[in-house]
Amino acid sequence: MPRIEPPVTPLAEPYWDATRRRELVAQRCDACDRFVWYPREVCPGCLSAELDWAPLAGTGTIYTFNVMRKPGNPMMGDDVPYVVALVDLDEGIRMTTNVVGADGSLRCDQRVRVDWSVELSDGRRLPVFRVTDD
Repeated sequence: MPRIEPPVTPLAEPYWDATRRRELVAQRCDACDRFVWYPREVCPGCLSAELDWAPLAGTGTIYTFNVMRKPGNPMMGDDVPYVVALVDLDEGIRMTTNVVGADGSLRCDQRVRVDWSVELSDGRRLPVFRVTDD
């Protein structure tokens, strides 16, 4: 069964284009200098519509995680067990993602770095994370 692939919306198209280049980006508000995640029309902090795409370092810490031994969706059956995690990026945003290459010793507050090993059918890459020693 093929992997679940997120749709590309006009609002998120710059994000997905960046993944093709293996770059992690998020919107940043020009008015209040806040990073915004997930892509939106206006800043949730100050309601400004002045949002531009900015690069992210691609590093952060695991806030929480769950090891999925039974797939949450049948299309993910070939991937079990897999780790679903909330990662706090160093820029202050929290992403839902997967942690790959984990050996069963994951813990909250562990440092992670973006990993571009998951390629989608249209050339986009899914940003997943891998534990790092940083």
